[in-house]
Amino acid sequence: MTDPRTGSRWILGDKFDEVHPHLESIDALWNKKWKFPCERSLYPFHDGKYEDFAPIFEALIKKGIHDGYSVEYTKEFLPTCERLVKNADKLNEEGKKQEAIDMYLRACAVYRIARFPYINSDVKTAAYEAQKTAYLKAAALFDVPIKDVVIPHTAGTDKDEGKEVPLYVRIPNGASRSKPSPAVILMCGLDGHRPDNTVRSNEFLARGWASVIVDIPGTADCPADRRDPTSADRLWTSILDWMEKEGVFDMKRVMCWGVSAGGHNGIRAAHTHASRLAGAVGQGAGTHHFFSRPWLEKAKDHEYPWTALPALTAKFGYKSESEFLDNAQKDFSLVELGIVNQPSCRLLLVNGTHDGLMPIEDSMLMMEYGSPKEARFFTGLLHMGYPPANASIYPWMEQVMASAT
Repeated sequence: MTDPRTGSRWILGDKFDEVHPHLESIDALWNKKWKFPCERSLYPFHDGKYEDFAPIFEALIKKGIHDGYSVEYTKEFLPTCERLVKNADKLNEEGKKQEAIDMYLRACAVYRIARFPYINSDVKTAAYEAQKTAYLKAAALFDVPIKDVVIPHTAGTDKDEGKEVPLYVRIPNGASRSKPSPAVILMCGLDGHRPDNTVRSNEFLARGWASVIVDIPGTADCPADRRDPTSADRLWTSILDWMEKEGVFDMKRVMCWGVSAGGHNGIRAAHTHASRLAGAVGQGAGTHHFFSRPWLEKAKDHEYPWTALPALTAKFGYKSESEFLDNAQKDFSLVELGIVNQPSCRLLLVNGTHDGLMPIEDSMLMMEYGSPKEARFFTGLLHMGYPPANASIYPWMEQVMASAT
C-alpha cells in the first residue's frame, strides 16, 4: 500500500487493496457500474440511448457472457448496431439531417461498447470498421464536417506497423493559408478512438480551433511500433510536419491533449516536441508508477470495466502479462527513460486523486523534474477527474492559445 519510490502511503489509501464489485460478472458490471451512466448518456455511453443498451445487457446476463474481450460478447451488440444504421440511412435519404446525425451517433455508441475493451479479434475489428463508417456518415453531415485524412508517416521507420497515419481532421470555416487556424492534436486512449470525440471536437470548433484526432501507439489504426517508446515521437513529427506543409494551421498555436492512456503521450510530447507545441494536457496519465508490477497487480481490480491487463499487454506489445509486468516500467517510464529531465512546453496535468488505474502520484511526480508544470487535481474522483475536469481544461487552453507567439 506504499509508493515504492518514497515509502509513503498511496493517496488512494485503503481503496488500493479493494476489488471493485462490478468485476464479479456482467450482471454486476451493468447494474453496479454501467447502468447509471447509460441512463444519462454519459461516458462511455455518450451519444447513446439507454433503450438501445438495456436489452443487450439483459441478453448478456441471461446467457452468462461475462468476458468483454470475447467474440460472443461483441456479437450480442451487432444486430442493434445494424438496425440503427439502417434507420439513420433512411432518415438521411429523407433529408432529416439532424435526426440522421443523432441516429448514426447512437449506432456508433453501441459499436463502441461492442468493441470494448480492446480490439483483439476479427469480430471486434469489423465492429470498429463499421463504427468508423457510421461515424463518417454522421460527420459528413456536420455543418463543419470531420474528414478522414490519411497522411504519409514520413518520420516512420521499417520497424513501424504502417507507412500511413489515419487522422480525423476538422478545420473551421474560413481557415486558409492567409488566415490559419489554431489547432489541437487530440491523442486518444486505450479504448476511446477517433470516432469517440465529437464533444471535444465541438468544443474546439466553438473556440475557432481545428481538430487533429489520432490513435495512440498500440491501439486501433495507429501505425507506430507499439513496442518502441520512441515510435510515438516519430508519429508526432510526421503529423506536425504534415500540418506545417498544409499551411492552414497556425503552427505557433498548436496544442496537444492526451486522454487516459494518451495522457502518457501528451506528457512525453510536451518534452520531445517542446519547441513545436504551445502547450500540452496530460489527463489521467500514467508516467512511472503506473508501469510497475506492484501498482498494476492491484489496478487490475479497480475501476476499469474488466481487468485491463490483457489490453495493456497487447497495447504495449508484450507477449504475456508477466512480461509486461516485469518490463513495462524500465521500457516506458518517462522517469526511467529520462524524458522528464528535458525542458517542456507549458503542461497541464489533470486527474482525480482516487484514480485507481493511473495513480495521481504519476501526475504529481512530473512536478519534480524539468520545467515547472501546472496542475488541477480533483479530490476523491476517479480516472480522468470526471465529470468536472474538462471545465478546468478548456479555459487553460484558451489562455495558452491567446498568449502563444
